[in-house]
Amino acid sequence: MSREAALRISSKTLGAGQGVGDRGFRLLTRAAALGVTALMAALVVAMAWAALPSLEAFGWRFLVTSTWDPVAETFGALPFVYGTVVSSLLALLIAVPLSLGAAIYLAELAPPWIRQPIAFLIELLAAIPSVVYGLWGIFVLAPWLRTSVQPALGTWLGFLPLFQGPPYGVGMLAAGLILAIMIVPFITAVAREVLLAVPNAQREAALALGATRWETTRMAVLRYGRSGLIGAVLLGLGRALGETMAVTMVIGNRPEIALSLFAPGYTMASVIANEFTEATSDLYLAALIEIGLLLFAVTVAVNALARLLVWSAGGGVREVRE
Repeated sequence: MSREAALRISSKTLGAGQGVGDRGFRLLTRAAALGVTALMAALVVAMAWAALPSLEAFGWRFLVTSTWDPVAETFGALPFVYGTVVSSLLALLIAVPLSLGAAIYLAELAPPWIRQPIAFLIELLAAIPSVVYGLWGIFVLAPWLRTSVQPALGTWLGFLPLFQGPPYGVGMLAAGLILAIMIVPFITAVAREVLLAVPNAQREAALALGATRWETTRMAVLRYGRSGLIGAVLLGLGRALGETMAVTMVIGNRPEIALSLFAPGYTMASVIANEFTEATSDLYLAALIEIGLLLFAVTVAVNALARLLVWSAGGGVREVRE
């Protein structure tokens, strides 16, 4: 008899003999799960209803125009979408190598006595409030970028559009660095768990064939956990997309599209935090809520894809072990 058939028979036997308390507990937990789903659906409906004036007034032009003029009530979200995408991708560019390197060291190379303390210190970064990161960015990171890093980048790489312009300190580069520091613990923790979930048989088989330690990690471990590692990166991306306070404090908050990483910018989360209390007209408020709705949809989609990839990696490991 297969295990699935045995589980079905066992569940039927338990279901026949369960009491009122068991049925009540099942109904209560089911209601809790459905309540969370209903809450999310109600949130989407409420935001869509509040953003309806903006949707009717601008349509798809809202996503492809760059004019943000509350006085004339002309709104376009392109600068905020651009700032969100650029700052998040810059953060991934910096954080992913550091995070994967730390995860590989902790899972494959670190001696047991140092593994847990380092993992704890890295994960502790996730507990620091974002406003603390923002204050550190204003008083430490931005002056350092303005006086040292940005002038050096302008001198050596000034022929590239990314490193042209005056060194403000605050701007897209500062926002990307802050986000990179904030998402490192998330990517590292998930990637470490994915690597630890790889069966030892994978490593032993590679070593038995004469592979070196690096070849074993690269071909057996990383390749086996590839989908889970991609999910870890996407989880970090979802965290970067929705970050508000720290980015607002260091990005410069100027609604324009510039190729230079030195120039100030704006993100979808930052414009909501800065201007929501200043929205004096219904259309202005609806435009901000539409930006929030767009950010919500993007964040949910990215996190759902990441969770699916991590789950598929964990499911593959369980199947191999069984």
